[in-house]
Amino acid sequence: MAGDQLVTAVRRQLGLGRLLPLGGPSDGAWIAERAAAGVLREAGDALPGLRIGTLRLSVADADAAPEAAVPSPPSALPPGPLLIETEVAATAGRPVPASAGLLREALLACAAERLGLEVSVVDVRVTDLLDEGEEAAGGGRDDDAPPGGAPGGSGATADAGSLETAALRVPGVVRLVPALGALSRPVRVEDGHVLVQLAVAPDRRTLDVARDVRDAVGTAADAGQPADGERSTVAVLVAALEPPDAS
Repeated sequence: MAGDQLVTAVRRQLGLGRLLPLGGPSDGAWIAERAAAGVLREAGDALPGLRIGTLRLSVADADAAPEAAVPSPPSALPPGPLLIETEVAATAGRPVPASAGLLREALLACAAERLGLEVSVVDVRVTDLLDEGEEAAGGGRDDDAPPGGAPGGSGATADAGSLETAALRVPGVVRLVPALGALSRPVRVEDGHVLVQLAVAPDRRTLDVARDVRDAVGTAADAGQPADGERSTVAVLVAALEPPDAS
């Protein structure tokens, strides 16, 4: 039984891809590569005459990345500027450098305005040419993200703790997601540090939601503590980006 649970946990975390820094070192926020890549891919596929293949994200210079202000989730990347690497097929009716430039601008804008990712480099490689009449709909997939939907999770239960309730009250939070392990609670508390795992709706900037969750959960965690006592630290992992529940 324990072996089966471990396999399930590993498969689930592999489905997230890398855990990327969201914002800067002081934000205490991360996002699953699979979630971020899906939104970036949509931005690229919206451009005419392009078809995105692989799209991957990583820290541009991990050795120079600063230390996070709070403990990071297990196996998360340090909070340095990111590198986006993508392969794309482009229409032959437009110069290849122009197509690459359009995609680079779209990805940078989406990363900053929609997600809140700090991106320093976008590496676009045009690997194929499309015929003028060829459908340019996106059909690629991240090499590091296996098929399947968002990680399994659960919404709030009737007896959810005060920290879970505080997170769920933040506008833009769809549900809590125990993404880092089959037996994990979506809100973990250990030695004065809180890790919140959740899914975020698309109608608010992801980093803004993560910051609001961090502040709300921190306030709830320190409720009743002496004013001069040690404050709790909070890290937020955005495991999925999805529409609000219809219910």
